[in-house]
Order: sequence, then structure tokens, then C-alpha cells
Amino acid sequence: MSSTSIPVLWSGDLPVTLDFYRALGYKVTYEQTRPYTYGVVQRDGCEVHFGPMPKGGGSAEEAYVGCLVMIDDAAELHRAFSDGLRERYSRVPARGAPRITRFRPGQSRFTVVDPAGNSIIYIQRDEPEVEYGGSRDLEGLARVIDNARILRDFKTDERAAAKVLEVGLRRFAGTAPPLERGRALAMLAEMRDVAGDSGRASECRRELAALGLSRADLDGIGGEFPGGGEA
Repeated sequence: MSSTSIPVLWSGDLPVTLDFYRALGYKVTYEQTRPYTYGVVQRDGCEVHFGPMPKGGGSAEEAYVGCLVMIDDAAELHRAFSDGLRERYSRVPARGAPRITRFRPGQSRFTVVDPAGNSIIYIQRDEPEVEYGGSRDLEGLARVIDNARILRDFKTDERAAAKVLEVGLRRFAGTAPPLERGRALAMLAEMRDVAGDSGRASECRRELAALGLSRADLDGIGGEFPGGGEA
């Protein structure tokens, strides 16, 4: 005996919501506006339903409406979604709704927020377990960076991740090796850019440049945090 669970999310402006999922490669299999709003999309055997909005409206994101989708290859699906969004919107939206979270090498999940504010978290089936607070095998600023990564990638809370980095950079200012400080500054610069805080992002890059790291170290940081170390 087998069972199937199908999430029902908020519809928002249903035609706009369905158009967004078309851009992601979903097929719209049902669309109804009367006597109430209802829609269904399907991709790779995964169905998502969209039901009537609650009385009073509001944002699905503020109400934490969403679901999890288990997948085989997070990197491949994120790339396909990004291509579709770029074709539809001439860019890959990273702020507001709709948007898709950034993806880095080795990451095992990402989040899509649709125009109604619903959040779908796509998680690779073989995702490793994480230690909240940072790996116990690390210490000092290295553990702070790992904690920030977990908050950013697993909790999708970039505000908390940035705060953790700010505190860590101050706390370990005199003891952390230059390379670790560079990694933390690049990570923070990337997140501040996305948050629209270009001033703080520029400060982080100037501090990073002043560390005097080798070209190889800077290239490594740039690969880990694309855009974070660019002047």
C-alpha cells in the first residue's frame, strides 16, 4: 500500500502564479477561476496545487506557507530553473517575490519563492546532516563561517547569517588567520550585496584587499563566494 502527499499552496493572482511555474518548466494541468480559484502544476512527477486565498489576503511568505520537494540533483535543477527564469524575466530574480536563492558548489538545497509568496525548498535526497551552530570539528572563525553557511543555506536566514559573521569578525579579529578572515569577509560582502547594503559590501571588500592574500588564495575565495571578493 502506498500513499501520496500533495501540497496545496496559496494561489495569489493565479494566472501570474501559474505563469511563473511555467517558466520553471512545470506544466499547468488544471486552472479554475469559478466558483473558486484552483490550479495545479506538475513537473517530473511532482504535483503542486494552489487553492483559494484566505479571507483578508496577505502574503504567503509572511504566513510561512510552503513545502519541501525531494530531488536527485539540486545543482542541475537550480541551473534549469535559473535558465527558465532568465528567459522569462531577462534576469534571475534574487530579491522579493518571485525569487530563487543562490546556489554554490557543494550545496544540497535551494528555495524558490513564487509571486504569491509560497516557498518551495528543493532538497537533494542524499543531503548530509548538518550541525547547527557550526561543525564541532572546527573552532574560532572557521566554525563561525560554517554556522553562517548553515543559517544561509539550510535555514534560508541570510540576516541571521550576516549577523553571525559580523560578530565573529569582531570577536576573532586578532586571532583568526588572514585566509579565514578573507573567507568571512567575502561571504559577508556577497550577502550584503543581495540585501542591498552596497556600502557595507564595499567595506568588506576593502578589508579583504588589505589582508594581502596571495592570488591563489583570492581565486579560491572567489570560487567559494562568487562576487564576494570582487572589488
